[in-house]
Amino acid sequence: MLRRWTRPCSVAAALLAAAAPAALSAEARLLFAESFEDTQWTERGWYDGPHMEIVAADDAPEGKTVCIWDWQHAGDVSPSGGGARASLPPVTEVTLSAHVRHDPEWQWTGRGWHPHMFHFVTDADDKYVGPAHTHLTFYVEAVDGIPRLAIQDGRNIDEERVGQDLSAVTEARSVAGCNGDSDGHGEGDCYSVGARHANGKVWQADGIWFSADKGPRYMGDWHHVQAHFRLNTVVDGVAQRDGALQYWYDGELLIDFADVVFRTGQHPDMHIDQFLMTPYYGPGVPRAQRMWVDDLRIYEGRPEVGTAVGRDGPGWGQVKARHGR
Repeated sequence: MLRRWTRPCSVAAALLAAAAPAALSAEARLLFAESFEDTQWTERGWYDGPHMEIVAADDAPEGKTVCIWDWQHAGDVSPSGGGARASLPPVTEVTLSAHVRHDPEWQWTGRGWHPHMFHFVTDADDKYVGPAHTHLTFYVEAVDGIPRLAIQDGRNIDEERVGQDLSAVTEARSVAGCNGDSDGHGEGDCYSVGARHANGKVWQADGIWFSADKGPRYMGDWHHVQAHFRLNTVVDGVAQRDGALQYWYDGELLIDFADVVFRTGQHPDMHIDQFLMTPYYGPGVPRAQRMWVDDLRIYEGRPEVGTAVGRDGPGWGQVKARHGR
């Protein structure tokens, strides 16, 4: 559920190309693309019962129609049309690119968790695994208007040693909570779900970027969201602190870390091989409300944005703040 613990990001004032879209590096390879121009979902690789809905939009970022997530009644947890999955070739590095727009009267949960939006899972689980309890799930979402990236790896939890820091003891452990701090980004969240435990670890931006107020962060406008994940390496059976995650909002880098542990020596050959677009508003929406998504693409590789800091630069691991905020 990813509901309690968050990794705070430090802030460094830096001016990036605020409105410029991220250009992809020469090494980036397109893995999957969806323009939402028709409903022939399975022909383009969607599976698990895809029946998403599209509507005409004069301001569509790409083409003439967009995907609509329509929660039609107060209390709904999933929108009409639902979501679906897409298989990817096994990779260690992915970038999600999509345009999103919220109902101008959109209401957040106010609880510090949900709604879920986009996910990646790995080949350590099957093609129909539920994303909430896996060997590793990546989350790309906005909670209470704040962009966030998150992980959970509940199936890796050593249930016999919950609450113990196993990071220097064994590779047979979880990294997102319950078994200690694997990378210096905190112990994560650990909570009971029936007879087992669940976990979650979150990195979030420095404030609200999907706002009800008119201006460059107005959630009623289209915004280009990009998220990049790179699995850490495993050397001689030991996890290395060199995994990466990044988040851009309209070309501006908001979250940027390159010293994260996502996998251990327990699953050294784990690869990302599945994308899920499964919008889910766990507490139930407080009112009928909608979101729109368009021009969704998934790449192997990492985008380059303006003057984004290098992995060894002094600003790595910091959130970038819009100049004059």
